[in-house]
Amino acid sequence: MKRLALAALLAGLAAPALGATKTYQVTGPVVEVGDESITVQKGKEKWEIARSADTKLTGEVKKGDKVTIEYRMTATSIEVKPGKAAAKAK
Repeated sequence: MKRLALAALLAGLAAPALGATKTYQVTGPVVEVGDESITVQKGKEKWEIARSADTKLTGEVKKGDKVTIEYRMTATSIEVKPGKAAAKAK
């Protein structure tokens, strides 16, 4: 019975890790900061990252501060177009 309880506990702890989305990060000086986004300069590129009330923030971020932002990529829409194989089959 103890083994079954231990197995259930371990499975419960491992489940969130299996479904977790990969995270990425970008580091650089803040170019712009707003309620819904933050823009960071990385090399010659500007990275605009959306943020919300759920975004964890330590301290007060302002223009010129060097920050590291951890983010996830999430699809907002997907449009399917036939591939070359499907087009030839017609």
